[in-house]
Amino acid sequence: MPNIRPSAYLRNNYNEISEFCRTTMEPVFITKNGHGDLAVLSIEAYEKFCGRAELYHLLDEARDAEKTGDFMDYDDFIADLRREMA
Repeated sequence: MPNIRPSAYLRNNYNEISEFCRTTMEPVFITKNGHGDLAVLSIEAYEKFCGRAELYHLLDEARDAEKTGDFMDYDDFIADLRREMA
């Protein structure tokens, strides 16, 4: 269940929200005038989210390359990698 709090709660209970976000790795959603305004999460959770988004982006690129045939054969890739490392 999402943790939803009004903006005044963030202002008055920052340490509690910070601790919640760091220990649960879950966001706290902040409302302003009864409407969603912000999502607060720990740096660790944010970095994990960004990493996952980057991974999904790379997977999409790989799927597109496979569909168009724009990719390198494994053996050719290993040979190129060895040449670059030498």
